[in-house]
Amino acid sequence: MAKYKITFKKSVATDLRSIPNQDVSRILNRIDGLAEDPLADGCIKLSGQALYRVRQGIYRIIYEIKEEILVIQIVKVGHRSSAYKNN
Repeated sequence: MAKYKITFKKSVATDLRSIPNQDVSRILNRIDGLAEDPLADGCIKLSGQALYRVRQGIYRIIYEIKEEILVIQIVKVGHRSSAYKNN
């Protein structure tokens, strides 16, 4: 399987600033793992949208897979209580 390129929306930088550094490093490791297998264990497609999500502790990583160009775009990273609002 080919390795995907990871891209981030500009708003993700703001999302990560509000998360403690220890958790940010875990989140970034999880995102790196998505480059190998974007549909890994724990990946769930969000209903009614072309987005997926994976859990990392109490945080959610919401992303879009662009199969034709092998790109994963990270759309939002946030606490589970607010991650799904205003995607």
